[in-house]
Amino acid sequence: MTRDIIQVQYPVLDHTESVANIGITKQAITVANGINVSDAFSNKNNSLFIVIENTAEAKSSMTAKAGNAYPNAMLGDITIEIPVGTSAIQIQDLSRFEKSDGSIDLDFGVGFTGYIYAIAKWAGVRPVED
Repeated sequence: MTRDIIQVQYPVLDHTESVANIGITKQAITVANGINVSDAFSNKNNSLFIVIENTAEAKSSMTAKAGNAYPNAMLGDITIEIPVGTSAIQIQDLSRFEKSDGSIDLDFGVGFTGYIYAIAKWAGVRPVED
């Protein structure tokens, strides 16, 4: 399966470092392809949120696939219900799903239609953008 790839979107701090803003770019989900959230765990601070907009007329599901980077991947995949509307999913056990390239794979139930984006905050100090 060739997965569609999305990037984690990070906030841009203002010059005072008191306010951060994320300009969201959404991607349509093609169920047959699934999604790969590229470099999903580079922040390493449990701030990753995967936002799913289910535009179908019925609830569906999303499966976070077990990774291959850490031993607790043996716990396997986990499937959660995605209600109609917008859901924000926070992955707490990062290493369970992390692949060796730092990404995570997601699959969606038959009949799902909608959009996805991923956001996180930076784990450390970084240069402020103008």
